[in-house]
Amino acid sequence: MRRTLIAGNWKMNGSLAANAALLAELKVGMTGQSCDVLVCAPAVYLAQCAEALEASPIAWGGQDVSMHASGAYTGEISAAMLSDFACKYVIVGHSERRAYHHESDRLIAEKTLRSLAAGITPIVCVGETLEQRELGQTDAVVSAQLQAVLDVLDDEALTKIVVAYEPVWAIGTGKTATPQMAQDVHAVLRAQLAARGVAIAEKVRILYGGSMKPENAKELLAMADIDGGLIGGAALKSSDFLAIINAV
Repeated sequence: MRRTLIAGNWKMNGSLAANAALLAELKVGMTGQSCDVLVCAPAVYLAQCAEALEASPIAWGGQDVSMHASGAYTGEISAAMLSDFACKYVIVGHSERRAYHHESDRLIAEKTLRSLAAGITPIVCVGETLEQRELGQTDAVVSAQLQAVLDVLDDEALTKIVVAYEPVWAIGTGKTATPQMAQDVHAVLRAQLAARGVAIAEKVRILYGGSMKPENAKELLAMADIDGGLIGGAALKSSDFLAIINAV
């Protein structure tokens, strides 16, 4: 059975003081949860997370990773560097990276490979824009994004990734896909994984990343193919993040 994962993406938010308070509140509030919990922090705060969360049930991870192992790539962060800070996960291909940095499906596939080679679990993000949804292209868009990653992974490696469906039109807009709308896309992604093998599809967790909040978390997490959440704004407030965790 797939274990639920609740992952917080802080995006470009935080400070030493605010992070310390948030992490302390999360540790106090984490009592007997039946799911995996993760915070993905800006790279400059990973050392702080590693120190604060050591021996806690909360894992930490990066928000992006370079497709290169090392070299003259100013500003880039390699998978080996994330590994130095004991990161267990890294977000790959977030919609904001795709949109603002023009990351291609091929580039995201390369980043996935680099992450896995360093022993880090990539959270591979896929999702459609509002225009694509209105044109009825949702299934084709997310399937093509995922397929680029499937094409470079063997079956064993494929079982080690996490997929996150994040409808671009529902991120930071206050709009949310209904639980059934989200489930429908998750089912498409699950079927795509099953085409490689039923055992693979049963192992890979698919998270929902479209404005999951305390108010809708329980309904979303009740869907058959939704295995957790990639949480944005609600991850910055301990009471909201803990409420989502407790909805599992």
